[in-house]
Amino acid sequence: MAGERINRLKTVLAEIGMTQKALAEKLGVTEHTISRICTNDNQPSLKTLREIALILEIDVRDLLVPTPAKRKL
Repeated sequence: MAGERINRLKTVLAEIGMTQKALAEKLGVTEHTISRICTNDNQPSLKTLREIALILEIDVRDLLVPTPAKRKL
């Protein structure tokens, strides 16, 4: 797992029903930038990560903690 890049931005956007385009507009970046963050091709700075969390009204940690796998009972 060393060097693994983890973010949940794509999942969180889907959960709250916001598009990458809408987030990009609110953040003042291109949709391509948000897409690259969602696919882990680009990692946001801590400042940008905090701004994203504020826009989405979530704790910044919710963007970094992996989504738990659903367990079968």
